Amino acid sequence: MQEQGGITITTEQGQGVIRLYGPWRQAGPKLRLSESVHALEAARQVRFDTTGLVSWDSRLAVFVSGLVADLKSRDVAVDEEGIPKGMLRLMALAAQGAGGDAVPVEAPRESLLLRAGLKTTAAWMVLVDTLSFVGEVALGLGRVLTGRGRFRRDDFFLLLQDCGASALPIVSLISLVIGVIFAFVGSVQLKLFGAQIYVADIVGLAMARELGAMMTGIIMAGRTGAAFAAQLGTMQVNEEVDALTTMGLNPAEYLVIPRMVALVLMMPLLCLYADFLGIGGGMAIGVGMLDIPWVQYWNQTRAALDITQFMHGILKSILYGVIIAMAGCYHGMRCGRSASDVGDAATRAVVASIVGIIIADGLIAVVTSIIGI
Repeated sequence: MQEQGGITITTEQGQGVIRLYGPWRQAGPKLRLSESVHALEAARQVRFDTTGLVSWDSRLAVFVSGLVADLKSRDVAVDEEGIPKGMLRLMALAAQGAGGDAVPVEAPRESLLLRAGLKTTAAWMVLVDTLSFVGEVALGLGRVLTGRGRFRRDDFFLLLQDCGASALPIVSLISLVIGVIFAFVGSVQLKLFGAQIYVADIVGLAMARELGAMMTGIIMAGRTGAAFAAQLGTMQVNEEVDALTTMGLNPAEYLVIPRMVALVLMMPLLCLYADFLGIGGGMAIGVGMLDIPWVQYWNQTRAALDITQFMHGILKSILYGVIIAMAGCYHGMRCGRSASDVGDAATRAVVASIVGIIIADGLIAVVTSIIGI
């Protein structure tokens, strides 16, 4: 067997013959396309003779493909019968990859019934997965309450700080501004009737029953819910959740329960804090711009509010805390394995939390209206 392949090119009366022989590998002779094209300059028909070709690799296939393309561009008839079948397949794939002879394949259109069925099936699977996650969390919470739960106490106290004290600045700003806005909006209409004093009722009732809990919930959804999803999603990407499972620890019990308990414990305190700041913002407008004596404003607020109004908002805040923690942890635990999946999980957690808060608030408003609370 020859140690090295070779190529000979002959041209007679416009008929060119390219003869390839021997083994063609990476260590073979250098192939110069320009020299081969120059040797076939007078040819009008070209054929290949590969009967003596022992073996070849992609290097020879690339050379033959370029030579054939150059000959065809000069309207030279090329007989490809002598080229090995495997090389022809490689040349065809290369042409398709370059967009040469690729034929676009139109995807079949799905029927409306099929699309509806696929959407329904996907929604059902999400519902089943969500209920399964809720069941895991409920079982983990039961073990924690009975003293059999396993999680790091130090992590729990850090989560308490993150969900509570660290959130005070943004909660303070939003609550104070909301109280000011409500006082301004109410005073515009009440001044027409000389009833500016009732600004105290509007701001107090709105903050205690609705806005204190809702604004705190929305703030914590964007701040803490997204953080939960990003933290757990990053742990999924780094395979830390899989490591916990391998060590015999329940991820729902070890990761989800501390976050949910910390947020649920801090939400009522943040809600009360937001209530008082909102009422204080309304009082600042009433006393400073509506010329209402602060004692009269305070007495009017006390007459409008009682413990029932505050408990209404506090119970809502506890429910909102559960919704935010469950949404953030669920999307974090179901995160994919890439950086973009972590961002998507955080986005879905915030959207799900806010939608859940709005729906829960609407349902509570209907129920409390029916029973007269």
